[in-house]
Amino acid sequence: MCTSVTFLSETGDNFLARTMDFDFDLDGRPVVIPRHQHFNSDAGKDGYDTKLAFVGAGRNIGNYILVDGVNERGLSGAALYFSNEASYANQIKSDQTNIASHEVLNWLLGNADSCEDAADLIKKLNVVNVPIKLLGKVVPLHWILSDRYGDCRVLEIRADGVHYLKNPVGVMTNSPDFDWHLKNLNNYTELQPNPHPDRDYSGYRISSFGPGNGALGMPGDYTSVSRFVRTAFMRQYTISAQSKDAVNVLSHILNSVEIPKGVKLKENGDSDYTQYRSYMDSSRLTYYMQPYDNQTISRVVLTEELMDKSEPIEFPLNHEQTYHVLN
Repeated sequence: MCTSVTFLSETGDNFLARTMDFDFDLDGRPVVIPRHQHFNSDAGKDGYDTKLAFVGAGRNIGNYILVDGVNERGLSGAALYFSNEASYANQIKSDQTNIASHEVLNWLLGNADSCEDAADLIKKLNVVNVPIKLLGKVVPLHWILSDRYGDCRVLEIRADGVHYLKNPVGVMTNSPDFDWHLKNLNNYTELQPNPHPDRDYSGYRISSFGPGNGALGMPGDYTSVSRFVRTAFMRQYTISAQSKDAVNVLSHILNSVEIPKGVKLKENGDSDYTQYRSYMDSSRLTYYMQPYDNQTISRVVLTEELMDKSEPIEFPLNHEQTYHVLN
């Protein structure tokens, strides 16, 4: 449920993209959160404040909750499901920022200038074990962050503490933990874009049936483990491009992990599918959204006018299933 990947263009601009895979219709749409906002928190009466503007996919459920986005300093991020691994605090701590898991991304994008800056903020963070009203349960999440300098990190809060990790491969999916995914890549050292050489078996020569055999053994299912390997391979070998073509390149990379309705069913029969893809440009402060029912990619740009608004602004679907676009 969800895949994320970074991409550094030939012209040095950094992008973050993700699929949002879920069985419950989240009804997300582009939302701009202006500067200097106060949010009530499900974790306690004090709530939390943000100073930076950001844009991403979200929904108003009493407060605006965003699940991905990019802020005015070029820090982008996404929240991904982390079932059976996430572990949060049961009590509020008076000397820390106490928020729920579904509020973490808002707080980070609203206050951090970069991945390095986020490292200092995270020391003051206490994620509390409280449910989100929309689902009626605590949402187990981990987070990927990427900034305009090309730095990429993963934040995981597990039973043994807070882990804020360098992400050398620029990819994240779901459980198991991120360190496990990195180690698992060691099982796929044979993957390559070029063909494997012919082999000789006691004088009998064998050849492949054509180009592409270098990727034989790459997992093709929709588990988080397989999606991680597949996306890491695609990111590594996809030909780079200029910034103007980066979203198109990322769209092709995510094609390999997009989940159509009906091909990934849960035990209760619900279909887990890719509700949308998003693409975040850290240099141009632009958020792109590509919904399942309409593959048209639309964008919202963080302008000074939007960043200085007094209240959040959303860009909902219209009756033709397209997004309002702000150029």
